[in-house]
Amino acid sequence: MLSLKDNSMKHGSQSKNITDYLCDKNCGLYLEEYFNDMLCLERKRTERSKNPFLLMLLNIEKINNSKEKNKIIKKIVHILFSFTREIDIKGWFEHDSIIGVIFTEMNGVDKDSVKNKIANHLGNALDAEQINKIEITCYLFPENHDEQKSDDTPGSHFYPDISKRHSSRKKAFFLKRVLDIVGSVMAVLIFSPLFLIIPLLIKISSKGPVLFRQERIGQFGAKFTFLKFRSMRINCDSSIHQKYLRNFIRNQGEYVNSNRDNAKASIYKITDDPRITPIGRLLRKTSLDELPQFINVLNGEMSLVGPRPPIPYELENYDIWHRHRVLEIKPGITGLWQVTGRSSTTFDEMVRLDLKYIREWSLWLDMKILFETPWAVMSGKGAY
Repeated sequence: MLSLKDNSMKHGSQSKNITDYLCDKNCGLYLEEYFNDMLCLERKRTERSKNPFLLMLLNIEKINNSKEKNKIIKKIVHILFSFTREIDIKGWFEHDSIIGVIFTEMNGVDKDSVKNKIANHLGNALDAEQINKIEITCYLFPENHDEQKSDDTPGSHFYPDISKRHSSRKKAFFLKRVLDIVGSVMAVLIFSPLFLIIPLLIKISSKGPVLFRQERIGQFGAKFTFLKFRSMRINCDSSIHQKYLRNFIRNQGEYVNSNRDNAKASIYKITDDPRITPIGRLLRKTSLDELPQFINVLNGEMSLVGPRPPIPYELENYDIWHRHRVLEIKPGITGLWQVTGRSSTTFDEMVRLDLKYIREWSLWLDMKILFETPWAVMSGKGAY
């Protein structure tokens, strides 16, 4: 495999001198490993330049007949090379299963128009039965939040390098999952009296459900229902928190809220929030409102240790590089920035701590953070 640093290799050009090394001889598509390397390189360019690109995937897994598949692949490849530009990169996203096209430099692109155009070209070359066996999907990176759909959150298809790293660390992540399950079961047993007392206090003090359910973004943009003991009155206006997070992320100062003297204010919780009930204020101060998240951990949606899961409207304000904190590892109940007492820092610095945790992750680091968490809660050094 040739190095990506080879200056003689022009971006996206499938020249004769590299075909034997990088292309599938049967169809002329780039091989899976090289195509995914180019995908990662294009993503990194976009993270720096902000110039979007489009990834189109054609899934042909449903075509079982090998002879029919070979004919269809040749027709698809012919259409792709006649339909796309020379700088667009064509290759196997997954060998013999998914064909990928990276449309580079696609400012103002309309995903649907590209998808419809390729579908029309295929419709002229293939019969209806063959067309029904091909699934075409398009993903824009970075996504346009003004036109965001449910499938536009950061996805694993843009990060094959992360998937590769995960494959090489399966045993370690399996042990992390074991630690999550054992730790959560122990926590539920230890705090079982509180799981009875707190719901009673919430019911006595205010109307509404015991649990607060909120949509959050997990690993690779997967959405899940985040659980907490309810600490606010029902039917509260979320625009207060939306404005708070937007200002905090975009302004990048030590933006806490109107109470500038409170050095222990949290990024995610507004001090002196008028929406909080008296019992809720106590739950937040002691972080006991977080106890139901052990259920999220047992469900596999979260981990004991990891970056905090963002709310969808929070993600809308992220810069491209911020999104790495929700990609490589599951979100957690506690994390590095919480136990280091850096909860009143800038958002960028908080994200850097999350990325530092991701880069340096080990089971020992998880254990260290877990042992430091109770002290951080009791001392008020960390905010959750």
